Amino acid sequence: MAKSNVMTGRERIRAAMALKPVDRIPWLPFVGCHGGALIGKKAGDYLRSADRMAAGAAEAVRRYRPDGLPVAFDLQIEAEALGCSLVWSDENPPAVSSHPLASGRAFSDLRIPAKDEGRIPVVLEASRMMRKAHPDIALYGLITGPFTLAMHLYGTDLFMKMLEDEKSVHDLLAFTRDVGLRMADYYTDAGCDVIAVVDPLTSQIGPDAFQKFVRNPASALFSHIRSSGRQGSFFVCGHAQQNITEMCACKPDNISIDENIPLDYVRDICLENRISFGGNLQLTVVLLLGSPDDARRNAVECLETGGETGFILAPGCDLPYATPPSNIEAIAVMLQDPYQLEIAKALKTGPKTRDLLDMSDYGQTGKVIVDIITLDSEACAPCQYMVESVRQVAPEFEGIVEWREHKIKHADSVQFMTSLMVKNIPTICIDGRIAFVSQIPPRERLIAAIRRRIYEKLQYKIRTRRGEILILGKNDAECDRAMPVLAQALRELGVEMPVTAVTDPGQILSYGVAVTPAVVMVHYKVKAEGNVPAAAIIKEWIKEIQ
Repeated sequence: MAKSNVMTGRERIRAAMALKPVDRIPWLPFVGCHGGALIGKKAGDYLRSADRMAAGAAEAVRRYRPDGLPVAFDLQIEAEALGCSLVWSDENPPAVSSHPLASGRAFSDLRIPAKDEGRIPVVLEASRMMRKAHPDIALYGLITGPFTLAMHLYGTDLFMKMLEDEKSVHDLLAFTRDVGLRMADYYTDAGCDVIAVVDPLTSQIGPDAFQKFVRNPASALFSHIRSSGRQGSFFVCGHAQQNITEMCACKPDNISIDENIPLDYVRDICLENRISFGGNLQLTVVLLLGSPDDARRNAVECLETGGETGFILAPGCDLPYATPPSNIEAIAVMLQDPYQLEIAKALKTGPKTRDLLDMSDYGQTGKVIVDIITLDSEACAPCQYMVESVRQVAPEFEGIVEWREHKIKHADSVQFMTSLMVKNIPTICIDGRIAFVSQIPPRERLIAAIRRRIYEKLQYKIRTRRGEILILGKNDAECDRAMPVLAQALRELGVEMPVTAVTDPGQILSYGVAVTPAVVMVHYKVKAEGNVPAAAIIKEWIKEIQ
């Protein structure tokens, strides 16, 4: 009997990463805390139990028919073992809430965690259980990248440290590299096939800083992974397009990205460097908030762009907890049934459009509004630290500035994001204007940007003619009698406003006044600036003053 040419998922992933032919494009749904939803457990309970993680993986294998799966998608495992406090959530991985090196702990006190510290033994036991139960699935052991782990330990002040004390940053990254080396060994010994270095916060720096601080520790990690007989994947999320070439220079076997970076851009650079690549199904708009048809359509777009060499189809990040399983199942069925795939290609249409909000008057209130567009600050490290940067400076402007987070896991936030023309996550907008795109601003830059907007509003308020007072009288003497009273009122309010005497009988009648003296308050409101609105809009404004 002839040997089947059908590959196992494990073989398919390994071949794709080596740029070798595959029988079909590999499928890698990043089931992290979503595995808890599949078995009816909260994220916090799921990520603290090897039995539950193994059960969630088994359910994902049954329903999603993956070629590979992560053991856990939790970038706080090492941080917790190193002394960071965590805040737990029912539907997200935990978030780091304290930074030991920013709270007085000495760098010399840090020690590489042993395999029995924190939750490390839990994920290693889960790895062994999954390896035994699913021998044909490629298991991914995810380690926190050196830069992201350094940020967990030091907080956002790390950016300033990069400018003021490069040596201490290099020392810290050498330590986080060594933590990664040890974690890679732990996962290798537990049976993982691929060690993924997940370093989302590198999206916050440019190529020069990446080369200076990240390239050496990351290169050492991938060299070590390769020498251990495993394959290495470099995972980044956010607007990290500027760093793809630098990531390739670290010599991973694979680079995985999210929807913030065009897939064709990554494809061309990676293949030129003989590196495989993966991504970039739309995590929220399609997989979380869309329908099975949306999921199939998005998958077909990725498949056609990715091509058949070195491409692994995957979502852009950890699947949200509440992702409808039917959306992921639709992709799984389509991938493994050539007939269904052809149908999906034939029925492919453009993405659904969403009604946009009218943002023309946004930001015109007395306060300055700071909007942070995120995936979810409880689940996404770059989003968490961007929200944290705003939260820290808000007290400087108490009563003047309001800030809000818009998590695009919710449909109304997607609509808000689209209406503001925001393309990348996370982004800070100030009074509806895009201010910081996918880069956590240093404290002083954020404060300066808010101050500029406050000054603009103050200037506008000073120069704008907001209203005037008309005194209507039979003659100047009648008008003059009212002047002292009006002057006193304005003085007591600290307000400057023009006061005009009107004695023309025809003009007085035009205001509907029959008996003088009379006082008319005139209020001016700017309804359009820099453009001519449609007639229908002007009609509504006219109705207001009829």
